[in-house]
Amino acid sequence: MSKVSVSLDFHGKEYTLETGRFAKFSNGAVMVSCGDTYVLVTVVAADTPKLDIDFLPLQVEYREKTSAAGKIPGGYIKREGRPSEKEILTSRLIDRPIRPMITKGWNYETQIIASVYSADSDNDPDTLAAVGASAALLISSIPFNGPLSEVRVGMIDGEFISNPSYDQLKESVLDIIVAGTDNAILMVEGESKEISEELFVQALEYAHKEIKVLNGLQNQLLAQYSNEKREVLVNEIPDEVYDLIVNEIEDDLNTYVHKITTKSERQEQRRAIFDKAVLKMTEEFAENEEIAPQIEKYTSKVVSELEKRLMRLMILDDKIRLDGRGTSDIRAISGEVGLLPRTHGSALFTRGETQSLTSVTLGTNRDEQMIDGLLPLQSERFMLHYNFPPFSTGEVGRMFGTSRREVGHGNLALRALKGMLPDAADFPYTMRVVSDILESNGSSSMATVCAGSMALFEAGVPMKKPVAGIAMGLIKEGDKVAVLSDILGDEDFLGDMDFKVTGTEDGITACQMDIKIEGLSLEIMKTALNQAKIGRLHILNIMNQIIDTPKDDISQYAPRYTSMTIPQDMIGAVIGTGGETIRGLCKDYGVEINIEDDGTVLIASTSKEASDQVVLVIEGLVSKPKEGEIYHATVKEIREGLGAFVEILPKTQGLLHISQIAYEKVENVADVLTVGDKIDVKLLEITRDGKFRLSRKALLTPPEGYVEPPPYNRDRDSRDSRGGDRGRDSRGGGDRGRDRDRGGDRDRNRR
Repeated sequence: MSKVSVSLDFHGKEYTLETGRFAKFSNGAVMVSCGDTYVLVTVVAADTPKLDIDFLPLQVEYREKTSAAGKIPGGYIKREGRPSEKEILTSRLIDRPIRPMITKGWNYETQIIASVYSADSDNDPDTLAAVGASAALLISSIPFNGPLSEVRVGMIDGEFISNPSYDQLKESVLDIIVAGTDNAILMVEGESKEISEELFVQALEYAHKEIKVLNGLQNQLLAQYSNEKREVLVNEIPDEVYDLIVNEIEDDLNTYVHKITTKSERQEQRRAIFDKAVLKMTEEFAENEEIAPQIEKYTSKVVSELEKRLMRLMILDDKIRLDGRGTSDIRAISGEVGLLPRTHGSALFTRGETQSLTSVTLGTNRDEQMIDGLLPLQSERFMLHYNFPPFSTGEVGRMFGTSRREVGHGNLALRALKGMLPDAADFPYTMRVVSDILESNGSSSMATVCAGSMALFEAGVPMKKPVAGIAMGLIKEGDKVAVLSDILGDEDFLGDMDFKVTGTEDGITACQMDIKIEGLSLEIMKTALNQAKIGRLHILNIMNQIIDTPKDDISQYAPRYTSMTIPQDMIGAVIGTGGETIRGLCKDYGVEINIEDDGTVLIASTSKEASDQVVLVIEGLVSKPKEGEIYHATVKEIREGLGAFVEILPKTQGLLHISQIAYEKVENVADVLTVGDKIDVKLLEITRDGKFRLSRKALLTPPEGYVEPPPYNRDRDSRDSRGGDRGRDSRGGGDRGRDRDRGGDRDRNRR
């Protein structure tokens, strides 16, 4: 196998596909590169089919190696572990457009692995991995109806950008990934800053042109190297079996499709129809060794196909859906807020048979999520987690961790809401939203968006605008088309499109679209978007009747921020040596303190009293003592015969002389004061050497008949303390003293 490489200039960057040099045991391996980002994508299929399954056994894994960015993984275990959310989301971005393009009936276990081996700061590997997966399948022996490509589209100053850099995305009003073939768009995923439906369609048109360019590059690779495709073995249902099942159940299934409107009743009736068909088949073919083992499999397949056909005809011809609605009708909506007393915010949102119970938790900056990947370490102040327990569909299931679907739905809801959150400067909280789906019959991720918006308002988060979401569906047979608003789970499964759109009253904030058919025109897309807007505004109107503005105050159980500003040159005094002072404050008062470089101090606490006490302490740490001020001091040390050392400000002490304790003569300081006592003292003077003369007596009421002694005279007291002239004479006379002084000068001159 010789090396084959094809390249093109893609907006000033060399985009290259190479095969024949790496991973030669795989069925297909392509190294795709753009700039200094390199992703190796391999595809392998098992040698024998799994005849007992009726779905595509495809597994897609995307992995980022931190060595690709010249980094060592954080934490104690210095190697990559379980996939991050970014890796899971990228795996989904590859899987969703690839899966419908593998020939139907392929039942060989297939695995696609995309590994990032080099990563620069301009080119995100995610779209490269999807192109590499398509190219690897294209040149492999696996039947694949490609090529397909993915591009990311941004927009700055009214101009669309293909595969924008990380820095460009910060300025972009748009960040969507679009996947497609030459003939159709297959998938859309992304977020935007309240863009219009018209601009969204323009972005899709631009993306499709770029997709065709990358598909052409893959075709160049295919022209130079490919494998012979394996044959797909289709297990056809014998005609006599198919006809017998249809004759047995068609009338019952037709009644079921047209008359049963609730999910639980449909499940029950469908099971009864299935059991009836299996019983009839068993009576007819129990002795047939070829058909008997396949009875349940054949029956399930025929029931599903017939149900799908009848449902689609009912919608296209009668404009009536499974639950009796018209194509643009929205299910009944109800909601409540403030259900959960100890959470910081909560909301229950119910739409038809789909229900989300969502809670909001407010935290401090220490609660931010640290993200360690190919990019420099970063933190996120907003998190949204979506949970889909098995009871939400009335089923029993294992709960062994967060599924890829839960990660994907949660990320979509997060993207829908995050653009409407307040800036950190205005609302310095970390926010976590948790959506638990209690009932599910379609659009649970969109219920999460609605419930999340309401819960954030109820938590007192000053969001810019409320956000709602709606899931759109499509039924298309030839020229007959029906666009469905607010689709059910069965309409998603049996239909041709699942298009989720979220936004405010002014524009789209996020989207996710999967299309199962080719030939979806932009006109149909426009119809779906306009119908989605009408539905979104209807939902927002109902939400606003429940809660339309944030609460005036946050929960009493949430941490409260107190802000103050200190001089920048005093930041070190508050932090203390090795952080000792600030850690002590956090421990003693049960608060969290964050100090910015500009001197802004944020104190977070669930107790206003604790915050107020910390403010006083910090003010004391940065304050300078002033003569004449009164301080609430703490006795730190007793010195008998001298007085007591007291702390007037944090880390600032002065001597309370024994003569300034009281008007009465104090023989023993310990009789009046004890270490730890809180007393008020007045700062009489700051001496030339920076010491503090304090007085407790000055704040007491003088006893009757008390005569104030003469005022303190520093010069007189200094002479008296030296003994006047006699003091000088006693040291050997003034002249001798002066001679010593002169001698000292001579000595200094000699030195």
